[in-house]
Amino acid sequence: MTEISELDPEDKKIITLARSARARNGVAEGAAVRDETGRTYVAGTVALESLKLSALQTAVAMAVASGAKGLEAAALVSETDVPAADDLAAVRDLGGAGTPVLLAGPDGALKLAAAAE
Repeated sequence: MTEISELDPEDKKIITLARSARARNGVAEGAAVRDETGRTYVAGTVALESLKLSALQTAVAMAVASGAKGLEAAALVSETDVPAADDLAAVRDLGGAGTPVLLAGPDGALKLAAAAE
């Protein structure tokens, strides 16, 4: 497993952004994605009666709505030990099968670095 200290500074940045979105909004998950131009999109879980999206799905949707054509990387901060299949599918849809997905705990410690396959 990759240690957070070994990560690229831009990957550390999206983990930090995801972590702050989770804390700021008091939601179960925070996420951030970096598009092909280096822009970042940060989101928390959406849990409305009529709309339910994970943080990572929301961040991908924000990137798409802003005109992103691809993703360089995605980060998810959550209590979970494995990203949900729907989250990986959303990242794969925009970024492709090899897009890195970084999963960190609420403390920012990296749990998993995987590709959206």
